[in-house]
Amino acid sequence: MRALAAALLALSAAAAAGGTVVLKGGAIYTLDPAHPWAGALAIRDGRIAYVGNDAERFETKDARIVALHGRMVLPGFHDAHSHPMSGAMRLLRCRLDGGAARIAAQVRACAKTQKGPWLLGAGWPPKAFAPTTAKLDALVPDRPAFLTTQDGFIGWANTKALDAAGIARAAGALTPEQTQRVRRAVPPPGEAAYREAFARASAIANGFGITSVFDAAATPALLAAYRASDRAGALTLRVAAAQRVDVGRGPEQAAAMIAWRERVRSAHLSAGAAKIFLDEEVTMHTAALLAPYADAPSTRGTLFVAPARLDALVQRLDAAGFDLHMHAMGDLAARAGLDAIERAARANGARDRRHQLAHLAVVDPADAPRFGRLGVTSVFTPLWARPDDPAYAATVTALGPKRARWMYPIARIAAQGGRIAAGSDWMSTPMNPLESIAAAMTRGGGEAMPLAAMIAAYTTDAAWAAREDGVDGTLAAGKAADLVVLDRNLFAAAPAGIAKAHVLLTLLDGRPVYRDPSFAW
Repeated sequence: MRALAAALLALSAAAAAGGTVVLKGGAIYTLDPAHPWAGALAIRDGRIAYVGNDAERFETKDARIVALHGRMVLPGFHDAHSHPMSGAMRLLRCRLDGGAARIAAQVRACAKTQKGPWLLGAGWPPKAFAPTTAKLDALVPDRPAFLTTQDGFIGWANTKALDAAGIARAAGALTPEQTQRVRRAVPPPGEAAYREAFARASAIANGFGITSVFDAAATPALLAAYRASDRAGALTLRVAAAQRVDVGRGPEQAAAMIAWRERVRSAHLSAGAAKIFLDEEVTMHTAALLAPYADAPSTRGTLFVAPARLDALVQRLDAAGFDLHMHAMGDLAARAGLDAIERAARANGARDRRHQLAHLAVVDPADAPRFGRLGVTSVFTPLWARPDDPAYAATVTALGPKRARWMYPIARIAAQGGRIAAGSDWMSTPMNPLESIAAAMTRGGGEAMPLAAMIAAYTTDAAWAAREDGVDGTLAAGKAADLVVLDRNLFAAAPAGIAKAHVLLTLLDGRPVYRDPSFAW
């Protein structure tokens, strides 16, 4: 590991010094419609100097020549919806899995090694483990302890944590509302902790060929930590952040958001998007639906923000040049988001808008064509659409069979002119784009996506949504040398082979941020 790290540092220094690198003899998929395939690519001073089939003029005695031996080169992947810093805090906390005895042992071990005023962690399985306050009191008697399920919706707390949150005794698992109350009582991490967590998340992302991430809910504390990492030259990913909007407040908050947008702007960091949560989760009956839940006919969920307030927020943020990124699980939330965007465009006039709705667990068929018509990008997490996803069956049950036919309608929105971007929502779902691409290709019910479209959803279209299309997203002369080398040509592989493909090299600005030890550089 130390030898590899030293090699990466040496290669990064060479790239920074302006050395020329030539990749040749591979299947280079550029995503440039005019020239989609090439056999060679040259990099100079961190940018792509040439893409074609004969880079001989760049093969000087000082150039580094990399023989690809038929391997594939793609633009670096973009994760279009993730939580790379706040989610990564879990990497510094207690990680739980298994049954009662294993979880108890893990908590005891964490209590010995994890410092700080609270013991924090996540991962206990709600179907296989029955938490009680007394159990956690016995394991962690000396300080507040708060442990959630992997998705973060259900909490387990000891008495000290409940007291800190002002909650009367709770015998077992916390309700979602109680979980949020305890979460608000946890002392916020410091900047150093955030930066350490993001460094770990970045290493994971680089190993999957990811060179850019979209942080889907950035607070000022996260933006400050990103800015500090950027100024220290420590970013190995481009970061486009959506500043979280407080739906309990009005348009006046735009002024502070504009200030943060200007404060963090750099070559690798931007904060020009605004995140609005319209609803929550289908399986918890908190996604906003047009008709009642099939398994809970007394409710249809609720929008987090009334239409009049939403219109005011969206119109102000749109006028200020922000790209809206809205959490919309239910079909009512999707419609509300589209309506607000349409009204803002009418009120504010023409401009280059790149608004997005994320998740879209269900969309009414009447609204599917509106994404293309309004130029709204649909941001999906394809792994959620797999029948083996833990929440899939519960989502189908909640929606009912008729409405479930419109679950995660990636292909149907794309077929009607909508732009698709893909993301992981990490840490709730694995970060690997190749696994996600394979999942989207193998869906039934008319929702299977072509390979080329899914690669675009992780490169060109995601780059466009993040306003990075002038910098990366395709392999073309003049663009940043953000690229990934894979061990196989995806177009010659079955979906199972795509999911098992390995990343051999990831470059950011021509600088290696990940290299498989088996890949000769």
